Amino acid sequence: MNLNTKDMILVSLFAALTAVGGFIRIPIPYVPFTLQFLFCAFAGILLGSKLGALSQIIYVSVGLIGIPIFTQGGGPSYIFQPTFGYLIGFIVGAFVIGKITESHSEIKFSKALFSVLAGLFFVYLFGVTHLYLIFNLYLGQAKTLWWAVFYGFIVCVAGDLLLSFAIAFISVKTLPVIRKNLFSPVINSNVKKA
Repeated sequence: MNLNTKDMILVSLFAALTAVGGFIRIPIPYVPFTLQFLFCAFAGILLGSKLGALSQIIYVSVGLIGIPIFTQGGGPSYIFQPTFGYLIGFIVGAFVIGKITESHSEIKFSKALFSVLAGLFFVYLFGVTHLYLIFNLYLGQAKTLWWAVFYGFIVCVAGDLLLSFAIAFISVKTLPVIRKNLFSPVINSNVKKA
């Protein structure tokens, strides 16, 4: 993947925005609600699959090397935090959202919402799975799968669903303008032609 200066700036910007989103949070048990998914989804929609995922890889990598940009700090041991799976889910989610968005030359609300919800599915898939495994295998606290689904999905999904509708609405209004004026030929070349 060849990146020009503009692409590198945009990737870095969305990595930073995802970090900021982690500090805008509503504390709920086990998995705090944050605005990280908002920026993860916009990274996928606006940057495309590869650059969107790259922005999230950079975000996770910077946190793992020790810079405290995650909701509860940073460092290599963060992989043992119950919520680390959501961070991996952001990488996959941004890629999926970007891939689906790239497959449409014109983005409509229903298509934008579908892409965002598809990405959200993977965020929760990785998040809930990691939450369950960490509590049962690493922390030694026997938790049922239903417990992980309840605290890792049901308790916090309503906020993410509202965000998903907002993201889809904003995307329909902004994506055509952004594709026309901001992106490099590399990003636009990934978009399916009508």
